[in-house]
Amino acid sequence: MGEVHVMDHPLIQHKINYIRRQEVGSKEFRQIVGEIAALMCYEATRDLKLQDVQITTPICEMTGKELAGKKLAIVPILRAGLGMVDGLLQMIPAAKVGHIGLYRDEETLKPVEYFCKLPADCEEREVFVVDPMLATGGSLDAAVELLKEKGVKHMRAICIIGAPEGVKAFTEAHPDVDLYLGQLDEHLNEQGYIVPGLGDAGDRIFGTK
Repeated sequence: MGEVHVMDHPLIQHKINYIRRQEVGSKEFRQIVGEIAALMCYEATRDLKLQDVQITTPICEMTGKELAGKKLAIVPILRAGLGMVDGLLQMIPAAKVGHIGLYRDEETLKPVEYFCKLPADCEEREVFVVDPMLATGGSLDAAVELLKEKGVKHMRAICIIGAPEGVKAFTEAHPDVDLYLGQLDEHLNEQGYIVPGLGDAGDRIFGTK
């Protein structure tokens, strides 16, 4: 059964609160989103399995620990998810990176795939699906469903800010996927924005309107 983990680390809380401010410009916003992603990656990988390995230090031989089992992959949801990739790669530089592009159909309001490029062995990897904002949950739901169709069996989702409506929808749709949130906000407004939120993460990362 998937779990919802809301980060309580002081550095994560501090940095999220800082970038909520509307006066924070794109360069600073982008940099701090990367920092938050790195800190969240540290928390979200806490339960990765380790195995014993024999190594030789300058002093002697010893039995140490290294990551065991599955290799890792990072899959951002375009375009805002791109802002989190570099921060995650700083923590797990050997990870492969895939991309999923979704747009919202204006009539049905459902996410539609327009791009999907994944590592060839993605189904054998532990996949981190990343998107800064979990609002309605539609995009994250669609991305995870697409990954499941591609054969991926082991996933965890990382979002900086979530709304209760999106968390409920996602966990009901994918009870087998752990969800990691930086903060859980109050609700969605009539336009589908998270309140208090931080606005449109993609626009703020890339300086667009």
